[in-house]
Amino acid sequence: MSHWRGFLVGWIIIVVGVGIAHFVQTSADVTVKDVRFSSAMGKTLSALLYLPPDASPTNKAPGILAVHGYINSREVQSGFAIEFARRGYVVLALDQIGHGYSDPPAFSEGFGGPDALVYLRSLDMVDTANIGLEGHSMGGWAVLAAAAAMPDAYRSVVLQGSSTGPPFAIDGTASWPRNVAVVFSQFDEFAELMWGVRRALDVAQSKKLQTLFATSADVIADKVYGDINAGTARILHQPAVTHPGDHISHTAIGHAIDWFSQTLDGAHVLPPENQIWFIKEIGTLIALIGLVVLILGSVQILLQLKYFQVLKTPSQTAAYESRSLKWWCYALLGTIIPVATFYPFFGWAETLMPPSAWFPQGITNQVLLWALANGVIAAVISRLSGSKTSNHPHAFIPSLALALTSIAIACSAVFLADVLFTVDFRFWFVGVKMLSLLQFKMALIYLAPFTVYFVLALRALHNGTSVRTDSWLAAYSANAFIMMGGFLFFLIFQYAYLFGTGSLLTPDEPLNTIVMIQFVPLLFIVAVISTFTHRRTGSYLPGAFINGLFVTWYIVAGQATQFA
Repeated sequence: MSHWRGFLVGWIIIVVGVGIAHFVQTSADVTVKDVRFSSAMGKTLSALLYLPPDASPTNKAPGILAVHGYINSREVQSGFAIEFARRGYVVLALDQIGHGYSDPPAFSEGFGGPDALVYLRSLDMVDTANIGLEGHSMGGWAVLAAAAAMPDAYRSVVLQGSSTGPPFAIDGTASWPRNVAVVFSQFDEFAELMWGVRRALDVAQSKKLQTLFATSADVIADKVYGDINAGTARILHQPAVTHPGDHISHTAIGHAIDWFSQTLDGAHVLPPENQIWFIKEIGTLIALIGLVVLILGSVQILLQLKYFQVLKTPSQTAAYESRSLKWWCYALLGTIIPVATFYPFFGWAETLMPPSAWFPQGITNQVLLWALANGVIAAVISRLSGSKTSNHPHAFIPSLALALTSIAIACSAVFLADVLFTVDFRFWFVGVKMLSLLQFKMALIYLAPFTVYFVLALRALHNGTSVRTDSWLAAYSANAFIMMGGFLFFLIFQYAYLFGTGSLLTPDEPLNTIVMIQFVPLLFIVAVISTFTHRRTGSYLPGAFINGLFVTWYIVAGQATQFA
């Protein structure tokens, strides 16, 4: 029975987390529906529809279109959507074109914004005279595209970490868009791209922003410019967070709540400070932790089956008897090189691996080039280290079967949570969700090269840096340090510099820096899974195959698809 403990605990954690998340997002009797509708060009668009209980054809409610940013999905907007719906708004949280479950290619058809606004206005329980638009980052450009296409179809806009004007929106003026709140955080990484200033702290000096606010002086934060009744109202807010931090900021979400309460009629009176969305984030984080525990528990019980007994032979051979100066040198190399190569390889991939029919996701291609190059580097370093390696036999087919079965069990948990409770497994923008059929086909293409990386990297990790005298805690800690420690320490220094000076250490790399944040939890999970399986099998293959499947699933489901 002890072999079932991890498996059962994993399911219990998942049920608790999913239950918390579902309870919060349906509080005040709100209903959350997964909806699909067609664009004018025939593309299928996906969204979550939040329906307050008193919204009906005879009691119409104000509506809000909420749109996430680049390489995110509709679930990232849940903090905003939950709070809007609690106040009586019908909320349509869109998957942008080419994101989530909406058809590709990304960046087309106004990012899906105009068609989403048409759909929201078509709902018979929506008061079409009271519609707001809220978008984060590229989602701001989606709602601006909707506002440009239908200038009389909405009353107000909230741009979260976004902007009017080039490269992807038309210039704002004193009268367009109508009643706009700009929530641009003090440490937003995209100040140059969005508003043409070096630091977000200086956004009040932006000529583009001043044109929008019809002033030639610095824009004063928290002051209403213009007139709400005339549709010319403007306000700037600057919460003390980063660009992705808008999603988990009570202040940023509160500003959106407050602006819509001022500019739209028909919602319930509920103070902006009254927010419960973060409990949902805790719930989906618990579920994500439970998912990892479930994978480990599945491995544990599968190893008891006769077919997998060939794998259950832990090796006693290790690369080092104890940690020496040599171990630390190679461990630090393994920690530093992945970070040092991150920005260069990501930049080269834009030229060498643009989105194509075979590899249709731009960011995924960048991660893939980085991964393959670092897999080769890890293999070379492991060879040069001259450390003792295990002659333990590696059973290929049973290892692959173990990986496929354990990930299939994890998929069943994510599928059930989605179908039964409309919940995925995430915290912030780090999330695991079901693959669409199109994404599944793409994942089959990306799977082989990502698995090659994990075979090379985890062979180097376990055969090149293992220490015979390590306790279980020391083994897990060392492997986690090698896999993700470099990224963690670099990001701490990167954001300490941002909070201290207002600019990134790498000001030309805002997007890739935000992408790097995901490497920390993802590579931590990789280290845990690979260490768990290696300690029970003596082989790096089971962990490599499991991580290849899991990481490919995670990345492909969460990225934008630029090639249709």
